[in-house]
Amino acid sequence: MSKAPYYLVLDQGSHASKALIFDGHSEVIAAAEQPIATRQPRPGWVEHDAEEVIVSLQEAIREAHAASGLRGAAFAGAGLAIQRSSVVCWDRSSGAPLSPVLSWQDRRNADWLQAQELDIGRLRTITGLVASPHYGASKLRWCLDHLPAVRGAQSAGRLCCGPLASFVLHRLLVERPELVDPANAARTMLWDMRTRDWSREMLEACRIPRECLPRCVPNRHAFGSLCVADLEAPLVVATGDQPAALFAAGEPDAVTLFVNIGTGAFVQQLFPGTAPAAPGLLCGIAWQDAAREISVLEGTVNGAGAALQWLAGERGVAMESLVEAAAGWLEQVANPPVFVNGVGGLGSPYWEAACPIAFSADADLPAETVAVIESIVFLLQANIEALDQAAAEVQRPATRIVVSGGLARLDGLCQRLADLSARQVERPATIEATAQGIAWLLNGVAPPRATPAVFTPHPRPDLQARYRRLGRAIASR
Repeated sequence: MSKAPYYLVLDQGSHASKALIFDGHSEVIAAAEQPIATRQPRPGWVEHDAEEVIVSLQEAIREAHAASGLRGAAFAGAGLAIQRSSVVCWDRSSGAPLSPVLSWQDRRNADWLQAQELDIGRLRTITGLVASPHYGASKLRWCLDHLPAVRGAQSAGRLCCGPLASFVLHRLLVERPELVDPANAARTMLWDMRTRDWSREMLEACRIPRECLPRCVPNRHAFGSLCVADLEAPLVVATGDQPAALFAAGEPDAVTLFVNIGTGAFVQQLFPGTAPAAPGLLCGIAWQDAAREISVLEGTVNGAGAALQWLAGERGVAMESLVEAAAGWLEQVANPPVFVNGVGGLGSPYWEAACPIAFSADADLPAETVAVIESIVFLLQANIEALDQAAAEVQRPATRIVVSGGLARLDGLCQRLADLSARQVERPATIEATAQGIAWLLNGVAPPRATPAVFTPHPRPDLQARYRRLGRAIASR
């Protein structure tokens, strides 16, 4: 192996685990991907096999390392980006999982959460969140209430529980740490964004035992030693997938909206100080290390790729073929129906956990597909307007949008986002923003600049009309 620095990036998502090896110029020299299965045993339940997640990461690392041809020395560093809000319980002695991974999409304990009658204002002040079953607190409570193995481990003092990130760190690193970074801790609804630690008040409200949770540390930290096959690397960065994507092109700025469209869709805006209060949006932390903290306001759309997956299932077609055909249909379909996108519940700024799913009119598959894709754009726009309103109090609104994620490859989606938001939309040459962001956080070297695809806004009265129709449909519920 040469003396040049190499970095290992792990990107664990809802559908797959990826391992990428970057050189010191932030260019990918090898990559591998291992799919993971998603189980939906009951309506509202979404989960993964925890052991499968670990095996998929190990296999992806082995494949990437083998493909790289690098041998015989340790890597300069490794980083992990992972789906936030997903949680799991495990045995701290053996490392064995005691529960499935309850996905961020899982809403199995929504009724319990609603019955708690939490002080929403107080919750917002402490955590920056709203009361939602998508976050970890209600999922952890469900595990404690319903899984005998979890209760048994708690009684024996062997229970660890928390964000999926903590379980992955515990299982992949030699030291078997019990640690969590701010980005993942913040999506449990149990973390105090003011003290950067677990909130005693929220733990008591949700009856989650503090001693079972991992220790809170910054995003940059000596987490431990990663050893798979003959690959060795100190893992020194851990964060969530969306915060990582902010750094894909280097240091992010406060006048850009960062949109990532995968299973869910997210729009984020940075603030140089403390993010302003913004009803309906999420307030959080994008990064914390010894030198600085970066605040962020975030909007979330639950049904992005998940909504297209729902449509594919309803119509009995493959998701891959649907997305492939969508590129042409977005150009051809002139008057699609309006789709009330309640897949996974309405996220911000509406926060309706059980929104019915409906088309405004009967249509064929091409028109339905376009309607679903437009609904993603419409829900993003609702969040963009909320961000604009919040930003106006402390800084000028964002002037451009940068998109990433799997669905960002659809030109018709990007153009509609530009038209509706009246902003230029830029799509970088690589849409692997999460992995690229981790690489930058590891080595501080921005990737080689390539000319992005640029979508300039144009007047679209028909699109505006459908957006208003969706707003009225949601408001009338």
